[in-house]
Amino acid sequence: MSRIAFLFPGQGAQTVGMGRRLAESLPSARRLYDRAAEVLGYDLAKLCFEGPADELDSTVCSQPAIFVTSLAALEALRAESPDVVLACEATAGLSLGEYTAMAFAGVMEFEDA
Repeated sequence: MSRIAFLFPGQGAQTVGMGRRLAESLPSARRLYDRAAEVLGYDLAKLCFEGPADELDSTVCSQPAIFVTSLAALEALRAESPDVVLACEATAGLSLGEYTAMAFAGVMEFEDA
């Protein structure tokens, strides 16, 4: 198998509708959005899936949205190809993506990010 690394996006990658299919089709992805709602005190899933775009684009909303959606995408990969996730040798992120990389690597808790 080839060497595998994951690179996570930073702020600016957000778009209304992101994560919807993941959350609708994968219970583990949906649970991430539910956990985020508990921590943040607002419905992050609704904001990601329905907008409005100007609210999603605000830093205070876009950063948790990208973080959670990136982890949800990992859940989809884990469900489809668990061996790929297990074979990951390195992880990094652009700006905010560094937090996602640390959460994936297990050096930061979801709630602390």
